[in-house]
Amino acid sequence: MSTIIPPPLKNDCFALPPGVDWTPVGEAKMLLRTALQPVVASGQLISVEDACDRILSEDVVALRCNPPATNSAVDGYGFIGPVGDGSHILDLAKGRAAAGLPFEGVVASDQAVRILTGAILPPGVDTIVLEEDCTIELDRIAFNGPLKAGANARDAGEDVTTNTPIFRAGRRLSPTDLSLLASAGVAEVFVFTRLRIGILSTGDEIREPGQPASDWQIYDANRLMLLAMVRGLGFEAIDLGLVEDTRAAVRNALNRGAVGCDLIITSGGASAGDEDHISAILKSEGELTSWRIALKPGRPLALGVWDKTPVIGLPGNPVAAWVCTLVFGRPAMEVLAGGFWREPRGILLPAAFKKNKRRGRSEYLRARINENGEIEVFPSEGSGRISSISWAEGFVELAFEAELIEPGVLVRYISYEEFLRPSQSTVP
Repeated sequence: MSTIIPPPLKNDCFALPPGVDWTPVGEAKMLLRTALQPVVASGQLISVEDACDRILSEDVVALRCNPPATNSAVDGYGFIGPVGDGSHILDLAKGRAAAGLPFEGVVASDQAVRILTGAILPPGVDTIVLEEDCTIELDRIAFNGPLKAGANARDAGEDVTTNTPIFRAGRRLSPTDLSLLASAGVAEVFVFTRLRIGILSTGDEIREPGQPASDWQIYDANRLMLLAMVRGLGFEAIDLGLVEDTRAAVRNALNRGAVGCDLIITSGGASAGDEDHISAILKSEGELTSWRIALKPGRPLALGVWDKTPVIGLPGNPVAAWVCTLVFGRPAMEVLAGGFWREPRGILLPAAFKKNKRRGRSEYLRARINENGEIEVFPSEGSGRISSISWAEGFVELAFEAELIEPGVLVRYISYEEFLRPSQSTVP
């Protein structure tokens, strides 16, 4: 099948409905989810052995049953069942059945045959008695019943049957998925091409790690974080570098990203200040919607299109950039890559902290589980404390309407791993 090029996102895909100002997190997610579609090509045929972490572009059906034939689940002796209560003595047929070496004879109604785990059951044989439940004397076995017909046997196709759906298009394949595909006789699958994500940092005050820096300069913490995250998610990370705060430099960087990337993520310059050239140039020469989200930390979020390439403009603050990436960027990446939007699953655990929160916005507190199974939060909520996102193992999500959190109150905790885990569709 030839590769199909998906349509680009519409220039106005990120436009907010009239009258929308401060957008609640839940509404922002819904709007973003509705606006997105895959921006990568589909129909790339690859071998199953190379398919781990790739996203299916077509549904997959089983090409054979698993198991392909009824076989033994244990080492023992097979016979024609069932048998009732009491003791039973059966003659042993000559030979045995083993995995890869089927029994070639015939087993009579008063006989049993030696059978090993995984061996196909000989014709007529449907029941196996465990080896440890038997007494063996030369050419006979004795055991006690009852045993119903089919005991200790695996039916053909009890896992998967031929032509039944296994996975839906949009599923990101895991190592265990490859095992199921192989067992069902699937050797090749159609996938989307890998999403190419360009990461760009802007700012005259930003320096590369290792370079000399004055007191008024800071090192680029965001780009390294985002590049590593993108690679860890199985996407192709493209380093668009660090550029100064000029229209020309930003324009050139965006042009490079539009040529080689399916998505551009920037940090810094996404607000409306004099030196916020990302938002300014997207507004004047591309397409831009600034989403003011009722979220702490993390506002604003710039969403736009540059030369048919979607752009996500993150705040320059590393803590806010990390929060926005996990809450909005991560599920958006998966949809753009051909997968499914997925909301992370949180767990309710008692708080080991007190918090007075302003009603009317969602907050994500840097947190981790302490030795007592309670949720502790970083001592400072300062959004400039980069050490806090390294100290934390996840977030406490405080809902829009929450106000006072007392120790012992159940709070929703979401680990970083849960945010980063891809969606996995169920079998149709």
